[in-house]
Amino acid sequence: MLGCMDIDLALREEQPAPFPAESTHNVKRDFERWDRSNRMSLMIMKHSILEAFRGTESEEITQAKGFLNEIEKRFAKNDKVEITSLLTSLMSMKYRGQENVREYIMEMFHTASRLKALKIELSKELIILMVLVSLPA
Repeated sequence: MLGCMDIDLALREEQPAPFPAESTHNVKRDFERWDRSNRMSLMIMKHSILEAFRGTESEEITQAKGFLNEIEKRFAKNDKVEITSLLTSLMSMKYRGQENVREYIMEMFHTASRLKALKIELSKELIILMVLVSLPA
C-alpha cells in the first residue's frame, strides 16, 4: 500500500544525515521527503495492525524500518513449534478409508517434505514404514 501511495521512501532508503543550515536546496528537499515518508509510513502501519497487537509496538521507535523489525522480532516464526506440530501430525496420521489411498500417501510425503524444508530429513524407508503401519490390514 505504501508503495502505491509513493511514500515508501523511508522503507527503501536509509535516513539521510540531518542537514546543516548552509545545505543546498536538494539536500533539504531529500531530507524532507524522507522524513515525510517515514512519518506517513509509521502512521499508516500503526493504524493498520490489529487492535490485539497494538500494545506490542514501542512508542520509542521513530523509523518505519525499525517498526517493521520490531514487529518481526515479536512475531517471528518458531521452527521448533512447527517441527513438533508436523512430527505429531505425521505420527498420528491414519487412513480412514474416506479418500484415495494414493492421495493419503502423497499427503504423508508432503508433510515429510515440509519437515525436510525445516532441516529434519526422514529416510524414505521410515516414511514407507509409517505409511504401511497407518494403513488398515
